[in-house]
Amino acid sequence: MIPLLLSVLSSSLIFVIFKLFKKFGIDTFQAIVINYFMAAAIGFTLYGHTWNPECLEQNNWMYYAFVCAFLFIGLFLIMGKSSQLNGVASTSIAIKMSMAISLIFMIIGYSESVTILKVLGIALAFVGVYLVSKPSKSENGQTSAVWMLVALFIGGGALDFILNYVHNTQLELLQDSLFSAIGLGLAGTIGLLILIVRYIRGNAKFEFKNVLAGIILGVPNYFSIYLLLRSYETTGWDDSTVLAITNVSVVLLSAIIGFTAFKEATTTQKIIGLISAILAICVLYIAN
Repeated sequence: MIPLLLSVLSSSLIFVIFKLFKKFGIDTFQAIVINYFMAAAIGFTLYGHTWNPECLEQNNWMYYAFVCAFLFIGLFLIMGKSSQLNGVASTSIAIKMSMAISLIFMIIGYSESVTILKVLGIALAFVGVYLVSKPSKSENGQTSAVWMLVALFIGGGALDFILNYVHNTQLELLQDSLFSAIGLGLAGTIGLLILIVRYIRGNAKFEFKNVLAGIILGVPNYFSIYLLLRSYETTGWDDSTVLAITNVSVVLLSAIIGFTAFKEATTTQKIIGLISAILAICVLYIAN
């Protein structure tokens, strides 16, 4: 139970850290690049001993690692900006609701049966994302940032499906945790190349606080995944139950933090959207 609680706390902490970046003038991109190197370092430290040289002979997983790396850094960049512009609660729900997209991909890709519960869950997910992300009259200044929530919703679902596909078909000799660490390291490398170009063009300025912020962000980013894996082993529950409770808890905790600590608007529309989102998570996992 403790790993599960800490996993929820770590996932929620990511959104809070992004929110604080704006307050302390942190360069989000620089921090994200460092974050991925930090997260990868933790992964290699914990799982490096599981490396099997034979996996280089079955190297199809490498292509997926690069795809995941681009999605990792792209989605994380959008998540950071969205937490600042759209709010912690809205961003958290958009990411968690992306499971609707991954479910659609799985139904089509794996020829899964379509049940009433699955259709209902997907419908509730879209309603929840729409209601939470749609700016109220008092938030018209944020209208241009709604595309970020849509990108997180679709991109997050695609990433979940790719990771699921790789897990089921490509990782016979490589541990999931080590594949994730490699993907994180590649994401950091891609980000570093972009950052170097920015420095050369004079569009970026090195500041130690950005490095420190990235290190701080990398810790909960990695452990939100690591502790979830530990939860599967320690709770004694089915994996779907663990994941459902984790997702619901992260959405609730992130929303509470956003509405209380950061004084984000609590409109009737967003409350209904939050309820719809929670119901969607429950229905989709019951369906599975």
